[in-house]
Amino acid sequence: MFATPAYAQSAAGGLAGIGQFLPLILIFAIMYFLLIRPQQKKAKEHKTMVASLRRGDQVVTQGGLIGKVSKVKEDNEVEVEIATGVKVRVVQSTIATVLNKTEPVEK
Repeated sequence: MFATPAYAQSAAGGLAGIGQFLPLILIFAIMYFLLIRPQQKKAKEHKTMVASLRRGDQVVTQGGLIGKVSKVKEDNEVEVEIATGVKVRVVQSTIATVLNKTEPVEK
């Protein structure tokens, strides 16, 4: 007629098991929305910025050099003029920001 204590504990154990993983799931969700998603968004914006580089853009490299793009090469390189007559080859992904964007030529 009465339930034994062992039977009563096993019936409540199923719901308690899910409750133990709930904080872990919440922590992962918070980490995703606060850390992972913004980093992915920033990386995507940087990739589109680097892909849209063109001749005449004034850029800043991650090393702190400021110069104008004189040539965009095919193998992920950019030729940047940092002074009159001084040109440096730079990997496209090391360009941090674009200061002045040139307007596309209308045809």
